[in-house]
Amino acid sequence: MSVAQGLDAGPDLEVTLLRGERALLEDGDLRRARRWFDLAYQRAQECGDPEGLAQAALGLGGVWVREHRTAVESEKVRVRQRHALSRIDPRSPLAQRLRLRLQGEEDYRRGAHDGILRLLALTRESGDATALADALNLTHHCVLGPGHGALRLELAGELIGQAALTGRRSDLIMGLMWRTVDLYLTADPHAERCLEELRTVLEEHRHLAVEFVVSAIEVMRTIRAGRFEEAERLAGACFERGVAAGDLDATGWYGGQLGAVRWYQGRAAELLPFLADLVNSPTLSPIDNSYVAALALAAAVSGNRRLAAGLLARLRGRDLAEVPRSSSWLIAMYCVVEAAHLLQDADTAASAYALLSPYAHLPVIASLGVACFGSVRHSLGMAALTTGDLDRAVAHLRAAVRDNLALGHWPAATLARCRLGQALALRDGPADASARAELATAAAEAAELGMALPAVVGRPAPANGACHFRRDGRRWHVELHGRVALVEHSVGMAHLATLAANPGHEIPAADLAAGTSRPDSPRESVQPLLDDVARDSYRRRLTELQAEIDEHESMHDLARAATLRMEREWLIAELTAATGMGGRARPFAGSDERARIAVGKAIRRALARISAVDRVIGDELRATVQTGVRCSYRPR
Repeated sequence: MSVAQGLDAGPDLEVTLLRGERALLEDGDLRRARRWFDLAYQRAQECGDPEGLAQAALGLGGVWVREHRTAVESEKVRVRQRHALSRIDPRSPLAQRLRLRLQGEEDYRRGAHDGILRLLALTRESGDATALADALNLTHHCVLGPGHGALRLELAGELIGQAALTGRRSDLIMGLMWRTVDLYLTADPHAERCLEELRTVLEEHRHLAVEFVVSAIEVMRTIRAGRFEEAERLAGACFERGVAAGDLDATGWYGGQLGAVRWYQGRAAELLPFLADLVNSPTLSPIDNSYVAALALAAAVSGNRRLAAGLLARLRGRDLAEVPRSSSWLIAMYCVVEAAHLLQDADTAASAYALLSPYAHLPVIASLGVACFGSVRHSLGMAALTTGDLDRAVAHLRAAVRDNLALGHWPAATLARCRLGQALALRDGPADASARAELATAAAEAAELGMALPAVVGRPAPANGACHFRRDGRRWHVELHGRVALVEHSVGMAHLATLAANPGHEIPAADLAAGTSRPDSPRESVQPLLDDVARDSYRRRLTELQAEIDEHESMHDLARAATLRMEREWLIAELTAATGMGGRARPFAGSDERARIAVGKAIRRALARISAVDRVIGDELRATVQTGVRCSYRPR
């Protein structure tokens, strides 16, 4: 029966209250529970039942704190709860529970917890198991800031124990849910184990509100694994769960999850219109500043410095320390630090560094496990980098790599490694071996995960913003403004390296094909398309490929064998194009047109390979490399 049908049928107050309690406590259906309790409140008023009025007003509070986000709804519920409290015996357990709810709402709105902790102590003395369970749940929700991890675990454990006394299954589910969240918030290695226990309990009895939290944690875990497309699909499903449960956090959580995916994909600027709408949504928590900070970061990434600076100033207010330490505070500080780095706002970075330092050991996790941005040490490293303290930046970023690997957060580890390489390059010079090694590893990991790594800020760009090529065995390191792409060797890569080594100069295509690199040379090439070293290298690789193909086919790994076969066919085509009859090297003598075609094709293939690894570098090279009878690279 729907609530509307129930109203027409005129169910009595007791039945209406029972249906509301079942929807709220047993099923976790927040929307349905609100409707039943609203109807119960009307019934209680009609029949003049103060106890029923108090039960309905209490039920309207829901499971979480601040379930009613708009000013109209939240004030309406608060007035009803105060009115109900004035109508019943102030010494009754029901009055005690109403006072707890009102105090919890007030503390949460202020970003405080002193009042609810005081009432929790009094409730323990009262001996009422149900009131104590309510107090534990409300108190836990009011201490979600980064400094209360140990207290939260105590509260969650006590709530699990109270479930045996109250007989309410919802108390057990909520206790397990809080404990799971707490372990993730403190980077405890047993968090996964607790999550599995919670899932087992939910399989026995569904609870929509807690299932929404579990689905959000699953999105976070998928982002940590670097499976961005899957995470985006799961985020959509998580949003639908939140809507089905009637949880007003559904929109905000989806925004946070999508923001994490886009950040690691290097597409944060795309979120600017979405965040501009979301930041003023009444569905957001009144003490949540993370979306303002995220909008500042998206604006900074997109190049809108004025908007980014204005939003940072809005956040800082009189003092950045006044931003409430809510469950989203670490996320807000993460975005503040990244935006400050892009704007080179050393003052804001220094303030954030001082505030974050006590929490260096924690991961940056939004709310109840909605999204994770890795170790707080990453933010400390970026803040130090922005203030120019390079030694401290290197130390923090190196620790952040270790922390993120321990979390199993591969995108955060890759980003921290990239920033570490950039910090080392700033401190020790771009030719530093450690800096190059970190940047190269980060580039390889980013290519595997589908990430786009950010450029370094605060480092002078190479002369004329030029791209640099460095060969390392069978791979080329292509660096542009702190970005590094690792690309397999090819003839086209060698051509690009020659052009990059002679920026602004025209080189005949015939000279590139011949392997000479004298700029503006009028000579006609009689050199082979491939030199002896390259030709021998290709032939050795063909032998290796055939052995690998045979091995994978014997193991029935047909997909890998097919990939290797494609590489083998490409090498054969390259050798065929470069050799004449009898396997002799094919020269370019007297054929500028043939050199133009061959060099152009080789360079275009190389640019495609670079773009596949790093689109930014690829796009820049396409815009600055010119091919034809005479080729050139003219950096902007």
